[in-house]
Amino acid sequence: MENIVPYLSATSTILGLVFFVGIVWWAWSANRRAANDESAQLPFNLPDEYKKEKKDQS
Repeated sequence: MENIVPYLSATSTILGLVFFVGIVWWAWSANRRAANDESAQLPFNLPDEYKKEKKDQS
């Protein structure tokens, strides 16, 4: 059992690296450009939180 622990550790490290690189590849792929551009504009498309109220109403 002690002989297999380094192999399991190495295997899990390699799998983690492969999944990480795959997710980065997917996120930066050309097919995601439209979704990334839309997500980048979300903070600017929000309505203003504080609107100036007319001083005449008080």
